[in-house]
Amino acid sequence: MEGNAMEKVMWLVLGVTIIAASLRADRSRRARLVARVALGVLFLVFGAMVNVVYLIKDWDSFAPFGEMSQFAFVRDAWASLVVPNTGLFIGLLIAGEATAGILVLSGGRLMQVGLVLLMAFHLGLLFFGWWLWLYAVPMIGALTLLLRAERRTTHTGMSGTDDRGRVTRRAGAVPMPGGRW
Repeated sequence: MEGNAMEKVMWLVLGVTIIAASLRADRSRRARLVARVALGVLFLVFGAMVNVVYLIKDWDSFAPFGEMSQFAFVRDAWASLVVPNTGLFIGLLIAGEATAGILVLSGGRLMQVGLVLLMAFHLGLLFFGWWLWLYAVPMIGALTLLLRAERRTTHTGMSGTDDRGRVTRRAGAVPMPGGRW
């Protein structure tokens, strides 16, 4: 399978997993964990890391993305601002995706911050083509459900943080890459 096609399949599989898990997140610690891990993998691996590869392999592959927008101001801004400064803007995108992925994997209050960042990211996607609405709108709904479930569990002591807000294994946190807590 071609790299780009595999990436799209993984976004679909992980996206469906996140949406399905978010529907049960209020009632199931396992569903919250599945959604958290799927979001972390989605944004760390198939977001940040894939964009690093694209940036290294084909710098110009980012230019057509802005051309798909239904809004002239987005197409013009992309062509005049982002394309000439691809390294800077895609570097910021990569940093944002990696940060959000790490925050989500951290659990507790850090996860809540990551979820809000991801909601903003998905709202931004709505400006880049009607077809992205098919992905972004359900994801915004899923992220909202996850945030609500995480806030409720934080108040009841069932999140990845203890009663002082520290991320701990006992509280159900997912380890960071490299096995650190």
